[in-house]
Amino acid sequence: MLDPLMRRIIDPPLDRVGRRLAAAGISANAVTVVGFGVGALAIPCLAAQWYGAALAAILVNRLADGLDGAVARHTMPSDFGGYLDIVCDFIVYAGVAFGFALARPENAVPAAFLILSFVGTGTSFLAFAILAAKRGLASEARGRKSLYYLGGLTEGTETIAVFVAFCLFPGVFPMLACIFAALCWLTTVARVLTAWRSFG
Repeated sequence: MLDPLMRRIIDPPLDRVGRRLAAAGISANAVTVVGFGVGALAIPCLAAQWYGAALAAILVNRLADGLDGAVARHTMPSDFGGYLDIVCDFIVYAGVAFGFALARPENAVPAAFLILSFVGTGTSFLAFAILAAKRGLASEARGRKSLYYLGGLTEGTETIAVFVAFCLFPGVFPMLACIFAALCWLTTVARVLTAWRSFG
């Protein structure tokens, strides 16, 4: 929901850094893979309840997620790059919830509910993108992307905000996870209705 606003704020500085990385010969896929590796470190950090380290790993991962697209725009955007980016994003998202499940037994069910909700948002997003590409639809509301980005109540900005809250207030993870998971299901339902109106 907040991604279009955030894009207007963060895109200019990301574009400047992306231009420099591209000039230095660093590929967008390399940024994606390094960012994914750092993001994956959040899982053992969360399991050990090192929440500060986990938060740092998550924030670096999200920064890399913004930078890889900026680098791609100054080099050669590719379909594989867009594919790799989205695959890594969803694995890290689920990995954060998994890390909290490992941290404390009482987190397990809320974390599982959150992962289930990510399946809903992820599949409704990607399935729409497939059909949009088939019909030649395009959208740049969230910047130039390799695939159609269908918005929703819970997008990247909201997910980052809730991940930060998880790490800063780990004791209330069960409640926050359930609330965010419910919002994710509202996003999924809204996307299904949009698909019905668009493709039905």
